[in-house]
Amino acid sequence: MVGMNDWWSRLSVDPVEPPVGDLPRAAVLAALFEDEQGDVRMILTKRPDTMPTHAGHIAFPGGRPEPEDSGPVDTALREAHEEVGIDPASVDVLGFLSPIHTVEFALMVVPVVGRLAGIPVLRPSEREVARVHTPRLDELSNQDSWRSEMWGSRRLWFFDLDGDLLWGATAWMVRDLLGLGD
Repeated sequence: MVGMNDWWSRLSVDPVEPPVGDLPRAAVLAALFEDEQGDVRMILTKRPDTMPTHAGHIAFPGGRPEPEDSGPVDTALREAHEEVGIDPASVDVLGFLSPIHTVEFALMVVPVVGRLAGIPVLRPSEREVARVHTPRLDELSNQDSWRSEMWGSRRLWFFDLDGDLLWGATAWMVRDLLGLGD
């Protein structure tokens, strides 16, 4: 079992907000917490099939900025609160992963990495969340649990989350966070 402090020493996050260029932006929160057994877990959501974009996809809580947001941290924290009830005050923002350009929509997504103060009491929004997953980082780090396919010139990664499929931009961000490479 790898404890929280071991994970933080292995994770590569940059405390400086990355430049994202001129594309429309979005921000997501890669929220991590330690459970009762000392395992580090990540919060992922499954979007309802009724959503107008990314229907049925596994994603980090997040979305596009609102006028009152002062940057990606505000956007990620606001969206995580709206989608799963994470109290923004309970998040210790550790840094950012590299921004990712999404293929389906021309967006530059800024992943914000945060450590939660304790085990969160999640309250998923019925409108935005069909299911919440809290996989252990140990299981996500198991390279044998991932499979990949080439789609044109792109390698896409896939991970089975209790019958739901983690893939696309979110899979790339998870793998980036865990240092699994592409």
